[in-house]
Amino acid sequence: MVETASIEIEIIEKVLIAAILGGIIGLEREVRHKPAGFRTHILVCMGSALFTSLSYIAFPGSDPSRIASYVVAGIGFIGAGVILRRGAMVVGLTTAATLWIVTAIGMAVGVGFYITAVVTSVLTFIILNLKLFEKMDSKGLENVGKNEA
Repeated sequence: MVETASIEIEIIEKVLIAAILGGIIGLEREVRHKPAGFRTHILVCMGSALFTSLSYIAFPGSDPSRIASYVVAGIGFIGAGVILRRGAMVVGLTTAATLWIVTAIGMAVGVGFYITAVVTSVLTFIILNLKLFEKMDSKGLENVGKNEA
């Protein structure tokens, strides 16, 4: 009984860490009014951490990569739901990519790779806030770094 309780506490800690890391990225998406925002990124990160943790703990001796592959396939469907075509433009690719990366972050937390998860979260947040290459027009690098409204 004590062993089960300590395992559950460890899983809960992982889910809480995943919620924080997913929230960091989700907050950036929320501030920019993207279709998948704060709550969605938290839920995706938490879910992937939980599924990954459970695949290692609840099914000892089995292949944990099976669950991981299903988690990645499942997030593909969610990511596809935020990608839209508006005329000649495709929107939602960055948000779909952030859902994909928070899934990986959650999976890293789920197996205990906390430093990897934190560094990836910070790098993702920095990349999302880089303005240098946000808009490149057909003229190439001529307008790189210019803030377009």
